[in-house]
Amino acid sequence: MPDRGAIFAGWVGLGMAVVIAISFELVVAIQSIVFMLAPVTGVLIGFYANARSERRRPWWRLFVNAAYAGLVTGLSLALLYGGIRLLFVYADNGYRDPGLGGQIICTTGPSCTYERYLDAGRGDELTRLGVSDAQTFERYVLAEQLNGALTLFGLTTGGALVGGALYGLAGRSNGSRPAYAT
Repeated sequence: MPDRGAIFAGWVGLGMAVVIAISFELVVAIQSIVFMLAPVTGVLIGFYANARSERRRPWWRLFVNAAYAGLVTGLSLALLYGGIRLLFVYADNGYRDPGLGGQIICTTGPSCTYERYLDAGRGDELTRLGVSDAQTFERYVLAEQLNGALTLFGLTTGGALVGGALYGLAGRSNGSRPAYAT
């Protein structure tokens, strides 16, 4: 069982995941930044879980704390990332600015997104990937989002274990308590 500080760090990690997912999927809309931040987020939350717990030894406890906070953070980030991405696919109703050609005629959902990709000239690319219609496009999108979510989960959790190890290696030289209030 993780220390109380690590449980608190898990909640902090959930908040970090919400901010990262919303900021870089909705506001800035550069999804690759989410993947670049995942290991850094993991390192920070793994380090913080042990700092919050004031834990230095034994090593296995450091890793339990870091793993717990990393799992919560990684799962949150993965679910938010996949959920937001799938929301845009399943809620696509074909709306397009009149200056760009107007409404796409399609059934709401993956069918509209598929037609949007075809209109953007990505048909050959999709064909090479084995996508030939809206149904195969939907399967492709689901597989891609699952792959992305699992990657984010792994990067974040792995980063948290590194953060826990870094905290264990960065021993206090003067034996003082952390500066924050508990």
